[in-house]
Amino acid sequence: MIRNLLIALWIAAPLGVGAYHFGPGQERLRTDEAGDYLAEAETQLALAAEPGASDLAKTAAFAKAKQAIDHALLLLPDDATHLRRDLRIERAKCRMFTSELPQANGELAELVRELGEDGADPEQLARARDAYANSQYYLTWLMRLEGAGRADWEPHVESARQTYRLLAEDAEARGDAAATEKHTEDLEAAIRLARMELSELQGLPLPSQ
Repeated sequence: MIRNLLIALWIAAPLGVGAYHFGPGQERLRTDEAGDYLAEAETQLALAAEPGASDLAKTAAFAKAKQAIDHALLLLPDDATHLRRDLRIERAKCRMFTSELPQANGELAELVRELGEDGADPEQLARARDAYANSQYYLTWLMRLEGAGRADWEPHVESARQTYRLLAEDAEARGDAAATEKHTEDLEAAIRLARMELSELQGLPLPSQ
């Protein structure tokens, strides 16, 4: 259920990796090898998003995409800031599906901080916030199942709730009805998660990580 939710949220937004490989971003690649890794990452993300793919196949595809992104980041020049941040967002999303949720959560928190401070790209910041809120939501779910106390998991779901609300309000201000509806539904899901009894939560299916 949660895996499908996150994948649906991911698919709803453009990945943006291929555009850099085949378009204007090509000039920012230091070598053709970096471009090859970006193309491989795009291929693996497309495989992971296929509706008929098994959980095992999706996990394998996310792991390969993460590895390709890692290699690309090593080859890209330090001043390719925008592209590097895009790839860090995608890498963090991959980590949510490869048993690295805490690492994904930490990286997205840092990205949101960076993007908020320089204010260079509001759209990129929105995508980072969305991914971060998803990681907070999922982390809350797992912490509750593992028996963590409210004082430990509540800050995470509250952070998700506040971020989803902010995203919904921003989308409404832009007149983006689809995004407003999506983020509002995310907000309602976070509120339900915080109010749900543990016994009810335990009765819901949790996909393997």
